[in-house]
Amino acid sequence: MQSMRQFIIVFLTLLALPAYSQNGRNILKEIDSISQQRWDSVALDLDSLANPKLINFNVRFKDTLVIRDKVVISNITEDIPITPYNLLKLKEPVRWFYFGQNNLVFNQSSFSNWNSGGNNNIGIIGKINYNLSYKNRKHFLDNNLQLGYGFVTSQGESSRKTEDYINLMTNYGYDVGKNFYLSTGFQFLSQFSPGYNYSVTPDPEFADRVSRFMAPGYLNAGLGISYNPNENFQVIFRPVNGKFTFVTDPFLQKAGKYGLERDGQSVRSELGALVNILYRMKIYKDINLVNQINFFSNYVFHPERVDIAYNGTLNIRFNKFISTVVSLDLLYDHDQLQKLQMKQTLGVGFSYNLGFENKEKNKKLIKPFVN
Repeated sequence: MQSMRQFIIVFLTLLALPAYSQNGRNILKEIDSISQQRWDSVALDLDSLANPKLINFNVRFKDTLVIRDKVVISNITEDIPITPYNLLKLKEPVRWFYFGQNNLVFNQSSFSNWNSGGNNNIGIIGKINYNLSYKNRKHFLDNNLQLGYGFVTSQGESSRKTEDYINLMTNYGYDVGKNFYLSTGFQFLSQFSPGYNYSVTPDPEFADRVSRFMAPGYLNAGLGISYNPNENFQVIFRPVNGKFTFVTDPFLQKAGKYGLERDGQSVRSELGALVNILYRMKIYKDINLVNQINFFSNYVFHPERVDIAYNGTLNIRFNKFISTVVSLDLLYDHDQLQKLQMKQTLGVGFSYNLGFENKEKNKKLIKPFVN
């Protein structure tokens, strides 16, 4: 009985050996397949070296400045601010702000065998208006630079100036509450090149000049208070204001010219009060009218003779780059000319506004570019 049991065990063992051997071979094949896959993933493909492919890698070293092909320049498509109201209402502590407006107008006419007649001509007018402002808690500093120059050249005639001005303004203010600010500042006015009276001298020479840079030049400086309840309205009142008229060209230093009291006088000083009112009226979505008027009264000499200077500018924007600007300047200064002086210009051309914008609560503000 015992021997029979041993025989059965040996017999079953012999029958199981082929099955275990087959399973072992299958496991080894699977292990070999996995090992081959790993080898293929990391081994070099020697056949591919016959046709190599070169790949460029963007290697950037530390402290390397990467300049993109396209540089994005922010621009303001809406009307630029004319007062520092939005700047003053911001809560940030210290910020610098800037924006600018650029205008370029071309005029050209050409005639050939035209029965009605005509004269070939070409004209150009360029204007810029830039503002740099600073705010720190209740203090603010507002700087504005306006430059303009234009000329027209006609066949058979000398070039004639059609626009020429330099206007630099700086104003410091301290917030005293309820949109009132203690303020002080100055304004400088002059021109770039000599001016001529073309109706008297159609083909003028330098000796025929009636004005030039700093002849005249005007400087207003004073101390007072300003009221700025919204972005489109501002009143500046300076009960103490000095007005200085400079005529640095000896050729133009003649009594009665630009208010000079005697020949050879280069500076005329006046002390009085100044009122400046600025108001922008939005006529339509892309049409607005900016009105600015100045009043100055001399305390010492005939205070009833108030100097009045008005500027009205109608801005019509067709799209992001094309706009029309119509301007009207009126000036009355009894000491210079006892008549109303007027200048009117109209131009259609390119306009581009620069600056950074920050849209907050659907309201357009100028965004700081320096902390």
